[in-house]
Amino acid sequence: MRDVGPINPMVNERAGWRVRTTLRKYFDERALLTDRWYEELVFEDNLLLNEGIAELWDLVIGAAGGEVAYNNANSRIGVGNGTAAADPTQTGLQGGSTAFAAMEATYPIRAAQTLSFRSIFGSGVANFAWEEWTVDNGAARNRNMNRKVQAMGTKVSGAVWQLTVDITLS
Repeated sequence: MRDVGPINPMVNERAGWRVRTTLRKYFDERALLTDRWYEELVFEDNLLLNEGIAELWDLVIGAAGGEVAYNNANSRIGVGNGTAAADPTQTGLQGGSTAFAAMEATYPIRAAQTLSFRSIFGSGVANFAWEEWTVDNGAARNRNMNRKVQAMGTKVSGAVWQLTVDITLS
């Protein structure tokens, strides 16, 4: 083994996971089409779940075993009414009421080090108190990347809500 000299104490390697979630609330489909939202909420942070971390690493190394990409065909954003504190060992939403929505047509998208997921929950979907959210890789695989517990309001029939999750690695 070759001696590479002393380790530089000034070098400190860290990976950063930053999440910014934006919820836009629309009164109805027409308001969505004209992008006339009545409320916008922005939240920071979330928790990576162990099952999501394992799935991401398996995708990175091309491991065999049924890994499914977090792409447009598979990814979904899920919301629920669970209020249990986020814990890395959880495997998804914790609430009794949950709903998932597929990605919008061009999502997820990547710009530099940020990956953005976006779903629309239509008038007849997810009409309950939104207390948590997650991003998973589809109903068949259902590996939840992350989970956030956050009171976001109560969606009612007729309303349309758009949830965008921006994840930045640095």
